[in-house]
Amino acid sequence: MMEGSVHKLGMVTSNDDLRSEIREFLASRRARITPEQAGLPVYGGNRRVPGLRRAEVAMIAGVSPDYYVRLERGNLNGVSDSVLEALARALQLDEAERAHLFDLARAANTTPRTRRRPAAQRVRPGVQQLLDAMTDAPAFVRNGRLDVLAANRLGYALYSPVFDDRARPANLARFRFLDPRAIEFYPEWDESANSAVALLRTEAGRDPYDKALTDLVGELSTRSEDFRTRWAAHNVRLHQTGLKRFHHPVVGELSLNFEAMPLPADPGLTMTAYSAEPGSASQDALRLLASWAATQEETPAEPTRNDA
Repeated sequence: MMEGSVHKLGMVTSNDDLRSEIREFLASRRARITPEQAGLPVYGGNRRVPGLRRAEVAMIAGVSPDYYVRLERGNLNGVSDSVLEALARALQLDEAERAHLFDLARAANTTPRTRRRPAAQRVRPGVQQLLDAMTDAPAFVRNGRLDVLAANRLGYALYSPVFDDRARPANLARFRFLDPRAIEFYPEWDESANSAVALLRTEAGRDPYDKALTDLVGELSTRSEDFRTRWAAHNVRLHQTGLKRFHHPVVGELSLNFEAMPLPADPGLTMTAYSAEPGSASQDALRLLASWAATQEETPAEPTRNDA
């Protein structure tokens, strides 16, 4: 994909692209807050801008209007943590959005780098042993690009449609947007798709010069209008805990709780484990899934080639 095309898709390939990313993120957060939500008086007449005016954000954050205009133009050079905190409060950012703002500021205050393809990520033997020890819970390890790097037997079984393509590592975002089976596999596909894009956008702020991520976003944006629309929203998310529904091709419906746990010794990697409510139909389905998995001759080879 051409560099200019990547820039239009909202990925960082230069310092100018980073400024555009900052500008679009701040403007999109400002546009969603009404004066009423910000606790500001509302007078008669039509407002010409959606959400808050720049001057209103500046007032709430306690900075000058000119300084906020500079920030929203993408210039975060030298901005202090206290100003970033004030912006986060003024724009009513959630935890993920606040972290994303700080990531963008960190990138703006470091020497610009050329995009580079990261070294192959491999899951340590101790982590794989931990996965394998969880015999009653599907579990897997992913990176920030949503490449699945390792799983236990139940994890491979639960996500068996995702692992069908042996030509390259399994990627949860690519499956969601490019595989027609994803609509059935994820009964709540819209929410699942929103989550995947928000996680990729979060990773783009954390590591804006990751060429593999740029390539993935370029591929998905080129091939999926659903992805392009969601990517343009600049939403970010921390995926830590919740409930996820699946329609598995072998065992049918499952409603599973999940916990996503970053691996401190392996920066950028996250382990996700699922569990079913005791006595539920989903617990019965998990047991059936375990029986089915035991009959399979082999599980997919560990997708440690991180070239997607």
